[in-house]
Amino acid sequence: MAPKHHPTPLSGGDRKTLAKELGRARAMTSILASQSDEARAKGEALIRTADKLLCESWNERMWADGEPIDPSPTIDQAVNAGYRWIEIECSRCRTKRDVDLAALRRPPTTFVHDLASRLRCSKCAKAGRRAAAAAGAAPSPGPGNLRCAIFTA
Repeated sequence: MAPKHHPTPLSGGDRKTLAKELGRARAMTSILASQSDEARAKGEALIRTADKLLCESWNERMWADGEPIDPSPTIDQAVNAGYRWIEIECSRCRTKRDVDLAALRRPPTTFVHDLASRLRCSKCAKAGRRAAAAAGAAPSPGPGNLRCAIFTA
């Protein structure tokens, strides 16, 4: 956008006043821009915290109930919260795989619990079976054991 043209007043007092007002406007612009950047950073941090709490809540419910629960976080919420991986277990052969959520060719608004019906087990596919993979909770909590369906790298 082109800069706004302010016609220069004829009298000296008006020119000084215009120069002061333009200086104040430029100073206020930089102040408001820095406040906007700070508010945006705080907002993004709050959204990241909310996404992390949503993922942790879903993980706890998955661990307690043992099955995919609706509603779940979306792929982009999980990735934003730092949970890039999901553990998938085939309902037929019980093979567990870790899937990178960021690398999936799915819309980022896809719910994590919907992935269970959309993913297929590669081991069963080679054998000619069509068992759907199911997102499941990991073994009981303990050192080194994951107890959630989505986890950080």
